[in-house]
Amino acid sequence: MNGKVSIIVPVYNAEKYILETIEHVAAQTYEDWELLLVVDGCRDRSAQVIREYQETKQEDRLRIIAREENMGAAKARNRGLQEAAGRYIAYVDADDLWQPEKLAHQLRFLQEKQATFVFTGYEFADEKGVGTGKVVHVPGELHYKEALKNTTIFTSTVMFDTERIPKELLEMPDMKSEDTALWWKVLRNGYTAYGLDENLVLYRRPAQSLSSNKLEAIRRIWNLYRRAEGLSVPSSLYNFCFWAVRAVARRI
Repeated sequence: MNGKVSIIVPVYNAEKYILETIEHVAAQTYEDWELLLVVDGCRDRSAQVIREYQETKQEDRLRIIAREENMGAAKARNRGLQEAAGRYIAYVDADDLWQPEKLAHQLRFLQEKQATFVFTGYEFADEKGVGTGKVVHVPGELHYKEALKNTTIFTSTVMFDTERIPKELLEMPDMKSEDTALWWKVLRNGYTAYGLDENLVLYRRPAQSLSSNKLEAIRRIWNLYRRAEGLSVPSSLYNFCFWAVRAVARRI
């Protein structure tokens, strides 16, 4: 395996979790990476926590990209993409955690498949980052039409090879659920997403109102069908039914 991995993290008011996320990246068995932390107009101590870690550890693979105004996750990730020096692009959210072998296993899988776009399985975790035992398994392949019905691709599990896809195509649309909109855009352009069915990521879910989360998820997926993909109402309803069943199955 060879090639630098650029890991992009949008950071917004994440002082409670960001240090642990950084430490999980630093613990990777694959060591050729850079960590791009896009501090997006934070109102808390996120930037200070990151700088203290950098000064203490003298970690030159960590780069801080500071933005005074909060512009949102899509623009933050796109800024990180512009600054990325690596061949491979990976994402991790500021409160999620990686298993130590995540990059090594995923990069090996990508190279074995000669793939452009890969993702992995993951496990739900509680607010403390402790796995709940609920593991999401992923299909071996996803094409565009299947992906419309199955939003199993999770941001913190994704990796792209920029020698096989133009970086311009990886810019996230500035809308809610910008990550899913990007996956669909890439797949719509003829690429295939390959799933590595290994539990390599902990998806932290802080305690919030489950009912409001569900309503927001419904609004977002419907907006994606109608606005991002331009699907008709019947086609949107058709895909929505599959999405709803699978979304519930992942959480029970």
